[in-house]
Amino acid sequence: MAPSAKSPRAQLLRQVVLCIDDNELLLECYKEFLRAFGFEVLSASRGREGLELARLSRVDVVVLDYRMPEMDGLQVVTELRRIRPGTPIILHSGMASVPARMLELVDSFVPKANVAGGLLAAIAELIGTPKLPPRAKAVSEKTSAGPAASAA
Repeated sequence: MAPSAKSPRAQLLRQVVLCIDDNELLLECYKEFLRAFGFEVLSASRGREGLELARLSRVDVVVLDYRMPEMDGLQVVTELRRIRPGTPIILHSGMASVPARMLELVDSFVPKANVAGGLLAAIAELIGTPKLPPRAKAVSEKTSAGPAASAA
């Protein structure tokens, strides 16, 4: 039986996440992980490529790394705010210290150490998903209580 249009699972099926990170292995992990929860995932390994995808595609939320070659996250988020002013942006960085200006421009910051629960919860909060599907909620709760969450 297909999920109803109002069900959380059906809402997730319609959500498009654009992931921009120069670590191609991590991009593959994002794709697999987010697709497992019903998201459509677009990915770019360079800032300019990500901006082009943002211009040409429907994007509901962006997951963005800070430290990248050619264009850093601050340059990318500045341009994203110009071309997609209402699109939520999550900074997903492994850096211990991120410039204050960067934090002012993004809607959420999730350390890379908290990819599972933290990223899912931030996406759900920013795009108005009423609640996570049971599987995602279990992952979110498990990782939020774990050492990675307390270290962030």
